[in-house]
Amino acid sequence: MYYWLIIDNFVSFCMKIQLESISPASKSPFRLLHDPKLNHLFYWHFHPEFELVYIEGASATRHVGNHISQFTDSDLVLIGSNIPHLNFDYGVSTSYRKEVLHIKPSFKEGFVAQFPELQNLERLLELSKYGLAFTGTTKNEIGTLLKELHLLSPFDFFMQSLTILKSLAQSKEFELLHTQPYINRYSKKEQNRIREIYALVDEQYQNKITLDEVAALCNLTKPAFCRYFKKATGNTFINFLNQYRISQAKRLLLMGKNISETCYECGFESLSYFNRTFKRVTLENPSAFKKRLAATNT
Repeated sequence: MYYWLIIDNFVSFCMKIQLESISPASKSPFRLLHDPKLNHLFYWHFHPEFELVYIEGASATRHVGNHISQFTDSDLVLIGSNIPHLNFDYGVSTSYRKEVLHIKPSFKEGFVAQFPELQNLERLLELSKYGLAFTGTTKNEIGTLLKELHLLSPFDFFMQSLTILKSLAQSKEFELLHTQPYINRYSKKEQNRIREIYALVDEQYQNKITLDEVAALCNLTKPAFCRYFKKATGNTFINFLNQYRISQAKRLLLMGKNISETCYECGFESLSYFNRTFKRVTLENPSAFKKRLAATNT
């Protein structure tokens, strides 16, 4: 069996909102997201893959399942399959580094579970149902290894990923984020519904998107959809849509677009509303954002 490495390089001005998943065409059990920047996007999401996330140079909110807490300077968390979580860099304004390793569910059932020598790995992945936050030497050492993954050849990447999981399985420096295994209450049908909503926003954010349109997509009345989306994401749909549009606006401003062009290309119908929304989301107005960027790049 051959394993191929897929590395997705994200930058702050190029973002897609979707339920993350590894392409079925890939035979690799691992996918690395090297330094993805999503700090200006509220991304409450879940996916079938296990996720190991390391972030340093940031102090922010750790929101995994029903668990909410703060981390300082750095964090290393293993999240189980289909556990909803917020991107760990949401709202971070400092310079930071993040590495995210995704592990296919089939790696546990089709590989790890078949070998008694890998019982420690199986236990680790079972414990991930609680959410695991690693501390101390483990966090520092594994963080260093994760930061090197994108530099490795496919074979070395695969072997290093196994080494990382082995070290986590042997570590006692962790805390459980839930007292019971977290059970995702959403059926596959509901997960597909969320995916369709995100896809609609991603494809149509430049145009007018009405609550009636999105509710119809979900076969719900408008009030029922609003309740559903708030419960599923922790955000109202309008706020979610505006946050996504502002993330795209920042991308266009970084590319040199003027404020008026950016406003209308991101689906806002009023320049004054765009300015108010931009400031509410980013805590600065678009002109201040452009000036700060210009000063940074000189």
